[in-house]
Amino acid sequence: MTETITDRCEAKGLRMTGQRRTIAAVLEESDDHPDVEELYARASDRDSNISIATVYRTVKLFEEAGILEKVEFGDGRARYEDAERDHHDHLIDLQSGEVIEFVDSEIEALQEKIARKLGYRLKGHKLELYGVPLKKG
Repeated sequence: MTETITDRCEAKGLRMTGQRRTIAAVLEESDDHPDVEELYARASDRDSNISIATVYRTVKLFEEAGILEKVEFGDGRARYEDAERDHHDHLIDLQSGEVIEFVDSEIEALQEKIARKLGYRLKGHKLELYGVPLKKG
């Protein structure tokens, strides 16, 4: 992925105000899955004039344009990630809430095999695993 979120917004004809650019920059720099409140806190650190309503509207606009993808991990919070990130799956730690991204070639191959066995060509998937850490010792 070489284009930035801002570049993709502009390519889709979205009007990019200063506040939208700030929100896009925060999203580009995020290596986690922030919800709107987290995005608002990070964006308002850069521009104190940004309101939470602006963040909500901007996230919705970016999602509708296919720039962002909403992910929900069962904690009641809608979180967001760049829709054009490389494919990955998620493991959610139910104790800490940590979201671990991973790619496993065996899982990918098995999903393709299952789809073929059922008469389908796989076009995409989402895999979320939920667990608790193994006790050590």
